[in-house]
Amino acid sequence: MLLICSALLKAQLKTMGSAGQLLQTHRDSLLRWTSPNPAPLLRWLRDANVLSHDQYLSLLERSPSNSVVAALEAVSGREEASRGFLEVLWEVQDFYCADLQAWAEHHCRGAAQGRTPAPTPPRLKGFTVPHESKGAAAEDKIKPTRSIKQTNLRGPLTAHKKNLLSQTERLVSHSEGGLENSNSHSHIEIRYTDLFVTEDNEELETSQHEYFTLSSRRSRIYAHQACQRIRPCHLLSPQRATGRPPKRVKMKGIAGIGKSVAVQRIVHEWALGKSMREFACVFDLRFRELNLIDGPVSLLGLLGSRFRYLAAVLAELLDSAVSVLFILDGLDEFRHKLNWDGLDRDVGLDSKVPVSELVVALVKGSLLPEASVILTTRPSTDAPRRFFQRCCVVLGFEEDQVKEYTSKFFKEAQVAARVYNYILGNDSLFVLSFIPLYCYIICTALAEFFSAGRGDGNGEGNGDRGSQSLELNPPRSVSEVYYCYLYTVIKHHMLRGKAESSASKTEVFSLVRTQLANLGKLAYHTLLRSKIMFNRGDLESFGLEPRDVRSTFLSQILVPVEEEKVEMFSFFHLTVQEHLAALYCVVNLSSPEHILRGLDFWCFGELQSSANPAPLLAPDFQPDVTRLENLHMFTRFFMGLVRARLGDQLTGMALDPLDKEAILPQLGNWFRAQFKSRKLPNQTALNLLHCLMELHMEDVAKVVAPEIKQLNLFKMKLSVVDCAALYYILQFSHHCLEELNLGYSNIGNRGLQRLGPILHRCESLFLRYNCLDREAAILESAVLKSKDCQVKKLFMCGNNLGPDGVLQLWAALEQNSTVEELYLDITGITERGTENIVNCLSKNSTLKTLTMVGNEIGEAGKERLRELSLRRPELKIIGNFVDDLGLLQAYLDWVEEIRADPDQMDSVKNADALQSVLRGFRVAGTHGEGPNAQKAKELEAKILELLES
Repeated sequence: MLLICSALLKAQLKTMGSAGQLLQTHRDSLLRWTSPNPAPLLRWLRDANVLSHDQYLSLLERSPSNSVVAALEAVSGREEASRGFLEVLWEVQDFYCADLQAWAEHHCRGAAQGRTPAPTPPRLKGFTVPHESKGAAAEDKIKPTRSIKQTNLRGPLTAHKKNLLSQTERLVSHSEGGLENSNSHSHIEIRYTDLFVTEDNEELETSQHEYFTLSSRRSRIYAHQACQRIRPCHLLSPQRATGRPPKRVKMKGIAGIGKSVAVQRIVHEWALGKSMREFACVFDLRFRELNLIDGPVSLLGLLGSRFRYLAAVLAELLDSAVSVLFILDGLDEFRHKLNWDGLDRDVGLDSKVPVSELVVALVKGSLLPEASVILTTRPSTDAPRRFFQRCCVVLGFEEDQVKEYTSKFFKEAQVAARVYNYILGNDSLFVLSFIPLYCYIICTALAEFFSAGRGDGNGEGNGDRGSQSLELNPPRSVSEVYYCYLYTVIKHHMLRGKAESSASKTEVFSLVRTQLANLGKLAYHTLLRSKIMFNRGDLESFGLEPRDVRSTFLSQILVPVEEEKVEMFSFFHLTVQEHLAALYCVVNLSSPEHILRGLDFWCFGELQSSANPAPLLAPDFQPDVTRLENLHMFTRFFMGLVRARLGDQLTGMALDPLDKEAILPQLGNWFRAQFKSRKLPNQTALNLLHCLMELHMEDVAKVVAPEIKQLNLFKMKLSVVDCAALYYILQFSHHCLEELNLGYSNIGNRGLQRLGPILHRCESLFLRYNCLDREAAILESAVLKSKDCQVKKLFMCGNNLGPDGVLQLWAALEQNSTVEELYLDITGITERGTENIVNCLSKNSTLKTLTMVGNEIGEAGKERLRELSLRRPELKIIGNFVDDLGLLQAYLDWVEEIRADPDQMDSVKNADALQSVLRGFRVAGTHGEGPNAQKAKELEAKILELLES
């Protein structure tokens, strides 16, 4: 058959000349037919290797007609490439007009039929292709079957795909109004960077600010490699348990994590014919737009108004609902309440019901049960898990994806490298960058300092760049990044094309002082009410004209959603709203007393009954203490901007300077009082430390640090920047820290290194289950060798220190004279890890307790411990679980704690800790009837039960 098809192609080409000649002869017609919609042709040419990846990317930035011209020129000189072009043209003809389809039928059929069929893709496990490699590559090479042939459907569906491609091909650059002269690439094929997701666990605590919840979760998941890469098109891949694709999928993620861009990518890929080819039609509906529907509406009416070109064939499309996908994006932005527990009503395609009822019917499957639905939402919204066959959570980027995103953001590779290296070297920016939209904000802000001709951002190439002024140096803190971002978006709008485009921040902000004040007031008062969507009346009540959203810098801050005469607005990201709210408060709270009252309110919900400053509260506002943790990011922005105002950086907005001599002592006393007099919850204590780091005033830190005598952050999953905040304050305290408990915090080697300079002052140092390895053991050994070391108790259980790491610890203890208790359970110690233990610890006179259970030290290791016991009879050595009744009870309590905490269970299970305990029992034996043996049997049984569950 292949020989016949090949012969047919050769016969056609013999009659008409070579494939290249054929393309050249019909060049003008092909341009006329494909230029209105070149995207499918170009993408398929790349996937067929007719165009290289670099060629493809370069064509995307050209005009439609020029891109097709360049594609034809790229293939016309090579016969094989020209034949490939004809093959692709046959595959994509349904995207184009009837004239091209007729031409393809006559000229391209032989080329397409002579091609060897692509292999069938492998079945996908879970909801990703493992490691994103072979399966994904195979997926891209598969050529789909020809699309629907019915004349009445093909035309409307072609129009639908063309319209979706136009809507989804570009990523908007808010900093420059989305214009094509942006300093960054904006085509989705160039800029899109894949995300990471993992199975959702809705039992995890989500009461705190969603950014911190995610940071906590990521630190655990990434540290244990428990997440997988997912391409958006695999959300509906077959499930492991059933082998069938899910019908309902919920994708959860915090604001800015990339949910909407992932949806945009899904729709774009489907419209190109490159993914989810099992669906004849995809309907993307955004809750922002559904908010604009007030009266009852039917599904046919809703879809007919949203996709007018499909109105005539909607009934026929929905009659085969199994081939239809609904994407419902942004449930958190929906203003209507959803009744998930109500009785299912008989809702048909033409039943007019409230739009909220329509959404519930689609998700629950009482309407179009055979259709597929993908719902995206923030964690704060309620969409019951029971209605979904697959629930996942978006975690954002890892380090490699931050680098990829940066390289895609900037057109110049050298600028991209400088920006990425700067992010990598700054803890605050590095931790923020895992959220795609934060990464965008960071790149936009840093572009001002790293673009060509601006030097390297470290004081070179720009005269006075060594100054500490924010005008001259790249931002280092979170609040500085957002301040520079705001400056960038205002400057690009106000001064675009003018000679004075290098105007200072003072000059730029002075131009928009009134509008910025009104915008900040809107941001603050709506933030207190957890309100993220506003109507025209909301804007007008704060002195903002809705028409200005399109004609002023507001176009880069507020996002309008409109349909006919109804309009809604929102800040394009939650943190932009938080930053503008903080800026408003910093500018309008000028006295130390007012600032301290604000901190009392934002951090603890405390308000004085009278004399509250006017900017602090609206007259009718009732504070909700349960929302305080949602103000943590706001308070960090506030303190960073206080620093900016003290440094005369807000002179374009704040007319009067703050009295530095008056405010700093009072701020120091306020923060000191919180640590001295209050029993602070872990998250609140950590947030206060971050506020102090953002303020970055040494005089204040020196007042606060001596009051911090204990820090118990047990099971608080800490990022590197959290460790940086701990270090920033504790470095100013020269007294001994009684206890630093970072157990189950997953700080990793990088976090421990950040804390390194202050670890020697911790009397009791808890580092259990922190994803530490040999490198961390070397660092801790240096701490123990320090002549200033004050460590008495060191807990390193559950870390993979390994034999090389503990050899370093034994050597350090030979010199140490402070450590009394050392806990090294389940740390990967082998027989080799005991080689120098006798020699080193025989010379140590202070160590009283050493536990090493859960390690496979072999017979030689056991013999060395026996010899050490003879040389150091006062040293209590616990080498297996049945030796000590107290240790057994401690592990029993630990197992019960794990059972009650799924998050901790995931941590220790991945660390293989429970299995290590069982191996310890098998080595030591649990036979006998004594209390130790009975307690060991009880512990063994509970661990087995926990693992099986």
